[in-house]
Amino acid sequence: MMLFVRTLALLPVVLPALMAGSLLTAGHAQDVTEIGGQKIVTLTRSGFSKSKPEFTSITLAPGRGMEILQITANFPGKGNVDVLASPDLAGAKKMLDVDDDEFGNLGYRLGAAFLAPYPNRIRGKLSSDGKTLITDWQGHVLTLPANNIGKLPTAERHAMHGLILKAKTDGVTIKKVGGGEEVTGIIHGGDFGGHWLSKTDLTITVRLTADTVEAMIVAKNVGGASEPFALAWHPYFNLPSGDRSQAKVRIPASTVAEVDNYDNVFPTGKLLPVENSKYDLRGVGGTPLANVYFDDNWSHLEWNNDLLTVQVIDPAAHYGISIQGLSPEIKTIQMYAPPNKSFVAIEHQYNFADPFGEEWNGMDTDMVTLKPGQSTKWQVRLKLFVP
Repeated sequence: MMLFVRTLALLPVVLPALMAGSLLTAGHAQDVTEIGGQKIVTLTRSGFSKSKPEFTSITLAPGRGMEILQITANFPGKGNVDVLASPDLAGAKKMLDVDDDEFGNLGYRLGAAFLAPYPNRIRGKLSSDGKTLITDWQGHVLTLPANNIGKLPTAERHAMHGLILKAKTDGVTIKKVGGGEEVTGIIHGGDFGGHWLSKTDLTITVRLTADTVEAMIVAKNVGGASEPFALAWHPYFNLPSGDRSQAKVRIPASTVAEVDNYDNVFPTGKLLPVENSKYDLRGVGGTPLANVYFDDNWSHLEWNNDLLTVQVIDPAAHYGISIQGLSPEIKTIQMYAPPNKSFVAIEHQYNFADPFGEEWNGMDTDMVTLKPGQSTKWQVRLKLFVP
């Protein structure tokens, strides 16, 4: 399986990991049993249909915030298909246990990482050492790790993709469900290393059946203060044909957030109509991506039958996947799709990027406020189809 990275700045780090993984035998890959100091978990099922695609396995890393490393499926006439763009287990272990930085940034550059208490970017006043930044929520100061920066000289360091990329998971349990399996674990996030305003427990559940993969996060404020909160994930959906130019995507949204550039990718505070633009991906059956670069955030989403459905279609491979949001708190879709890679990252998330930023001029940016004892639930479902 190919390995993909989000910024060229990471190539010196990630390419050696990929090369090392390519030199390992499949047997060595199978010998990997632990990542992030905890045993990996693999859900499996058998008895595959001869007439329709079915999910067959999920591999997760409880030692890295319950990140989903791999999902596989069986397509009649094709055999095993990798649903996520991710390295084998040997490559994943090298990335996450050897090559990663103190923030866990390589975690959101493979598979499907869960993101809490915020996805996307947050700007703020940078500390003198450049390691943290401060921002404000309702008069309360948040000090966040400044863990990301673009490639250009004008790039601004900022916080990105939450605080659980290196989190450990307690109470991991597996049970049989409806012809498949389900795993649940709890991340006792506390105040996320002093970066957040209260204390939070995250219960993450991932379910595998023939027809669906479901992922759910329940975040509960177990502290004594109110806190802002948002949930999401960062899945890289594989294009089995390897030909991104003919891939199609459908995002049922009428607005897109304007950004300063595709290096910082900071919102300007303007929401633009997608009609008659490259961002209009509402067409039935999907809109071809061609050679257009995307790293954008769509909003004003269309729900049907209580589902927010985005589709990724690979016509050359006769392959399609629906990503269905089930939680009404999901208000935006982030898509990252560079034209020279054979993946499409589709992120169902609560909030707009830089949700505390002044550029929004007081607009509700869809962070949920959790009072002590309150919970919020994020839930997404995957379904396969033949287009």
